[in-house]
Order: sequence, then C-alpha cells, then structure tokens
Amino acid sequence: MDNGCHCSASSDRLSNPILYNILSQMENSKAVDNNFNYNSVPHRCNCELRQTVCLKRPVEICKDASAVLVKTVHFMKNLPAFNQLPSNDQFSLLKSCWAPLFILGLAQEHVDFEVTDTPADSMLKKILLNRQEKLDTEREQPTMAGVSKLKSCLKKFWSLDLSPKEYAYLKGTTIFNPDVPDLKAALFVEGLQQEAQHALSEVVQLIQPGQERFARILLTASLLQSITPSLITELFFRPVIGQANLLELLVDMLFCR
Repeated sequence: MDNGCHCSASSDRLSNPILYNILSQMENSKAVDNNFNYNSVPHRCNCELRQTVCLKRPVEICKDASAVLVKTVHFMKNLPAFNQLPSNDQFSLLKSCWAPLFILGLAQEHVDFEVTDTPADSMLKKILLNRQEKLDTEREQPTMAGVSKLKSCLKKFWSLDLSPKEYAYLKGTTIFNPDVPDLKAALFVEGLQQEAQHALSEVVQLIQPGQERFARILLTASLLQSITPSLITELFFRPVIGQANLLELLVDMLFCR
C-alpha cells in the first residue's frame, strides 16, 4: 500500500482536471527513451505547509517579542497626533495596526526565530485537558505556511536595511490608516498618513535619490496585512499570556496614563 502524501495531486486534479489528465497520460507513457519518473520531482507538500508549529526557543523568543510589543505600544502612546484622536478612533486604529507594527518592530530589532512541529499530546493529557483542548482548537494555530510568510516578510525588510527614521515614518503610515471602518476623524487620520508618507519619501531621497527604494519599501510594507494577528498572538504570546485576550492587554497598556 502506498502511504505517501497525495495532497498536491489531489489539488491539481480538482483545480484543473484537463491538465491533470494530460499529465497523467504523459506519466503513464513513462517516456520510454529515458525512463523519467515524474513522481521523483520534489515539491513542497501541502501537508507540510498545514503542519502546526511552535517556537524552538520559546523562553528567549517570547521575551524578545514581549519587549518589542512594549516598545510598539509606547511608540503609539508617544505620538501627540495619536493622542488627539477620539478614544474610539484610538482603539480602532490599535486593533487594526498592532500586528503590522509589531512585525516592523521584529524587523527593526532583528528578532530571528526558528520553529518546530507542535508535539502531539499524550492520551492522558488529552483526557485531563479536554476542555482546554477544545479552546485551543477554536483558535487559529500557527502553521508552517503562516510562519514562512512571516519570515519571508522579515527577510525582505532586512534586505532593505531601513534606517531608524525610515522605520519611524513607515510606522506612522501604518498607524494612521483612514480605511479603518467607523473612524470619526477619518479625514484627520488621512492627513496624518499623507504627512507620514511625505516625510518617509524625503528621508528615503536623502539615502537613495530616485523612486526605486521608496517603491520597494511600500511594496514590502504591503505584505504586512497578509499576516494575521492570530498567528502573531498564538506563536509569540500564547505561551506567556495563557487564556488572556491580548487585545485587551494592549488596550490596558495604551490607555494606562
């Protein structure tokens, strides 16, 4: 019996049956001249990408991540323009931008990390922690696919080698997002974002004249929205905060004067 993974083949067959049939016929012919085996071509298995993962060095990395998160909240608190916004707008912007800001912080602090497969629980632990297990399964567990996306984003920022001022103004453009729903001061927020983008452009021009670097920064920054807050929460903070709600903790940090 063949116990190999057939997830890629199944996906191809479902998404493009005509292509699958053509490739199957080619494979069945086995290219008599050179006996080439198409099954020998390596591919990234979808099962591997769906594999849940956890940090290899959780104590060290969670400590570094917590330090980055504290700096992220302090950065927001120290922006006079942010403090001028209505409290509801501050909350909405925090909810929208904390994860992208945190990733920028990881990049700026050069926090690198490795992951490993999540260990399977013993049957006894599953019985004893049945209720906890139900809570865990309701959350989006970190997967290799999500972590790969995050690490790819970090590497792109590291390749840009941004200056502290570039990071600061890029964070400003990320915080002041006028597209966040239900903002009372949306026009004011839009003006703040434009100011931050203009300041970023001026700083970039001093480092590298022309539009290429500025365009690369904005393109790389667009990747931040593809990384979910739940991935960040479960990977870096769940081992520390347990069942607590991270957003509620961030609100306490932000509004604690």
